[in-house]
Amino acid sequence: MNSLDHKDSKAPFRGLGVSIILASQSPRRKQLLEWAEISFDIIVKETDESYPSNLPVDKIAIHIARNKALAVKQSNSIAVPILAADTIVVLGNDVIGKPKDRTDAINILTRLSGKEHFVITGVVILDGDKEIAFADKTTVIFHELTKDQIEFYIDKYKPYDKAGAYAIQEWIGVVGIKSVTGDFYNVMGLPVSRVVRALDALQNKK
Repeated sequence: MNSLDHKDSKAPFRGLGVSIILASQSPRRKQLLEWAEISFDIIVKETDESYPSNLPVDKIAIHIARNKALAVKQSNSIAVPILAADTIVVLGNDVIGKPKDRTDAINILTRLSGKEHFVITGVVILDGDKEIAFADKTTVIFHELTKDQIEFYIDKYKPYDKAGAYAIQEWIGVVGIKSVTGDFYNVMGLPVSRVVRALDALQNKK
């Protein structure tokens, strides 16, 4: 699909039909939008996920999400809101992205073991000349993880497409996480309740 024209549509975000564009191939984000009964189609364009070195941590995920949304907007004729998101994991002063390989994934989870870290998801919604941008932060603490637990999880679940080398809804989250403070779904990749409120606000202004 290269173009969508829903300019005259007043359909609500729940229900049948395409109501927004999701600029992400993440199965987790797709699932969360489906759970929220938001109608959407997916259009993704390859984007550079680098960011300025002096960018504050809470702005990094928004910066990357904005680039994802703009890439879709600039390459397609779209008259419905475009939703993009990016998730990062922050341990101390270090931003942890997706693992490069098995060794990197083991190192990441070893570092997270027994410690507190933050999961930040940046969200950008573009609707014509309007933009809504925000970041949501959740605090996660792991129990101490054994080497066997880490290797079992990585070898079975292969979390190479996940920031921080884990998915909270998988085995490692069930057995390895001590506490979560904030939005659980934010750790999955999308603070979906905030997204719903933002989309409702856009819809009500039309």
